[in-house]
Amino acid sequence: MQAHDVLSIGEIANRVGLSVSAIRFYEARGLIIAHRSSGQQRRFQRVDIRRLSFIKIAQQLGLSLDEIKAQLDRLPLGRAPNARDWRAISQAIAETLDTKIQALTKTRNRLDGCIGCGCLSLETCALFNPEDQARKHGAGPRYLMGDDIPTSATD
Repeated sequence: MQAHDVLSIGEIANRVGLSVSAIRFYEARGLIIAHRSSGQQRRFQRVDIRRLSFIKIAQQLGLSLDEIKAQLDRLPLGRAPNARDWRAISQAIAETLDTKIQALTKTRNRLDGCIGCGCLSLETCALFNPEDQARKHGAGPRYLMGDDIPTSATD
């Protein structure tokens, strides 16, 4: 690695607009890998600017750190990703976003009728969740978490 190819943690933090502690956190979670100088200081490759920028964008899109890590694990280490690398990731993220959009749309469309059997309205939930059928699927607002409303409850 050439000296001009590496950045200190402060330099990379300034470059991508993150705090040093955020970069340490991402390193601890395995999203980026630091190399150590002879003095044991963290050094990052310039290509990590793209990885950190991707993390920021993916978080703004609502992806979890586990989802982000799964995508970053597909990228090569030590070299800048090429167009094919990014295309594969963008397709996977588009699928994830489509799933989230469908879930959000479904939730939005149900907000005025049912909170998903958590339950906040016994009168309304008597229509969507007679005899607390949703409890069979576990705790929480089952229908908002993605469980299907039984067709007999919505007819």
